Amino acid sequence: MTPIIGAGFLGIEHFTPPWDIFFLPLFNLLVFLYGIPFFDFALAIIVFTIVIRTILAPLFIKQIRSQKEMQRMQPLIREVQRKHKGNRQKVSEETMALYKEHGVNPAAGCLPVVLQLPILFALYQALIRASGIIQGFNPDSGNQAAFDVLQSEGLVSAVAGRTDWYAISVDGPCNLPEFNQLSQFLPLNCQLIDPIQLTEPVNTTIGWLLGLDLAQIDTVFALPLFNGFALSALAVIAAILQFVQVKMTSPRPNPEDPTSGMTSTMTYTFPLLTIVWGGIFPSGLILYWIVYTAYLVVQQFLIMGWGNLFPIFGWQPAWAPSPEAGIVRSARPKPDAPVEEPDSTASQRAPGSGGNRAGTRPANRRPGGAKKRGRKR
Repeated sequence: MTPIIGAGFLGIEHFTPPWDIFFLPLFNLLVFLYGIPFFDFALAIIVFTIVIRTILAPLFIKQIRSQKEMQRMQPLIREVQRKHKGNRQKVSEETMALYKEHGVNPAAGCLPVVLQLPILFALYQALIRASGIIQGFNPDSGNQAAFDVLQSEGLVSAVAGRTDWYAISVDGPCNLPEFNQLSQFLPLNCQLIDPIQLTEPVNTTIGWLLGLDLAQIDTVFALPLFNGFALSALAVIAAILQFVQVKMTSPRPNPEDPTSGMTSTMTYTFPLLTIVWGGIFPSGLILYWIVYTAYLVVQQFLIMGWGNLFPIFGWQPAWAPSPEAGIVRSARPKPDAPVEEPDSTASQRAPGSGGNRAGTRPANRRPGGAKKRGRKR
């Protein structure tokens, strides 16, 4: 069966399900924003990211609220861990009972993460494809013949000064058999609807960013270090936002929880990886990650405040109270202890109400009962 399905639909001449179901709407949206008057590729990426994050926002609201309640429950969970130290089964049972009592689902964040994975990968591909630059490509024995045909057709051209970068044609045939092997070199207009098809390649050089080329690794706001790797200031900004976002939702360190150390490590590992990616991936992707993470930080703050962001290196500002403030201790009876009705009755009395003292009989007495007991003695 041919991979080209729905050819000619609104001008889209190349459609390969199921991947293009995710990819094509995002790719067309990005190019549409780029075509708005006074928009450049950087503004298109910024608005594109905000639109996508707004569409996905409902998926994350329940997740963030669940994380907020789990943070407030940390004192109760630590109490359970201390009480049943060494008994993992009992700790697990009591912890799940607490989650159920407080209406928290520990797995609530899994579905949004699973659903966003294909979307995030499609966003990455949309940014790369819209730039019209294929980076790091080296023909091998399996695709050399197909690559030679595309070059002879004028559909692929080498980027000046780079040996492994190639520019994609804007127009050209969309049904060449060579695209079955090298689909990344498909002309741009083959997957764009008619109203937004391009007349020239996307301009990825941004003047207000001091001439930064979003299709290439950051060299404008970067400090060269070693072996061609550079420390990008854009990547540092993205890493700081990543640290804030992760720490807001991470539980506080707990020596009695074996997973606590791993969570703390991830809090610092992800930002460091972001800095490394800044020296590997095009700056357009780093710009996208900055906007994406900043949006998520704002969304988390509106729902859960500062979360567990503070203390940072021992600093706890007065305007950022602990998320554990106001948590109510569980009122359910202990499963391994009998319920004592007299104590329960005494605990429900208001101070000074004149009721029974703890350990006495419930007061269902007739008037004059005290005198009758006196006569019996």
